[in-house]
Amino acid sequence: MSVRVVVADDQELVRAGFSMILDAQPDIDVVAEAGDGEQAVAAVRAHRPDVLLLDIRMPVMDGIEAARIVCAESGCRVLMLTTFDLDDYIYDALRAGASGFLLKDVRRDDLIHAVRVVAAGESLLAPSVTTKLIAEFTTRTPARPLAPPSERLAALTAREQETLRMIARGLSNAEIAQAMVVSEHTVKTHVSNVLTKLGLRDRVQAVIAAYESGLTVPGACD
Repeated sequence: MSVRVVVADDQELVRAGFSMILDAQPDIDVVAEAGDGEQAVAAVRAHRPDVLLLDIRMPVMDGIEAARIVCAESGCRVLMLTTFDLDDYIYDALRAGASGFLLKDVRRDDLIHAVRVVAAGESLLAPSVTTKLIAEFTTRTPARPLAPPSERLAALTAREQETLRMIARGLSNAEIAQAMVVSEHTVKTHVSNVLTKLGLRDRVQAVIAAYESGLTVPGACD
């Protein structure tokens, strides 16, 4: 079954180039293109794609708002496009529900891989990159009251909270298993429980939840 994709970018050549690369793959089908945020939302509503490749900076409606609407209304996974690897909008995009981001000068093979990874339900960012990114933007985000961990994370067991803390530190499942002295299968179960109980899509949102709940803070190493 093909991965259905909508490509949204206000630059026609970029949009057409990405669409051509993706549509050439036997397991990927570009079902629509969009030139602004409103068109992107409309395309997702009309075509129900698996993945929306979405530029952060878009006319009419910006990519952040478009991502927020798409993630709230559907199960479509959002993969953001940006010009710089530490774009000021990336943290907001991830909080809106995006599953990761790509630079616009991404290599062909990396673009294809990213779409497949996100369509499979995973976050695009490697754990180490996730930690660096979220820590960077958490420190830039204006301070606001955070619910004590006991309130936000009350549904989690002690082991699940420990797992979430390690996810926020950027540890892989194998590294978490080693630290907790359990099997990787057990860790996968803990991760799945964390995502389900907190209503999160992937590990990227789990990192954000860990910071925003007060369970961990940028720069924490314990």
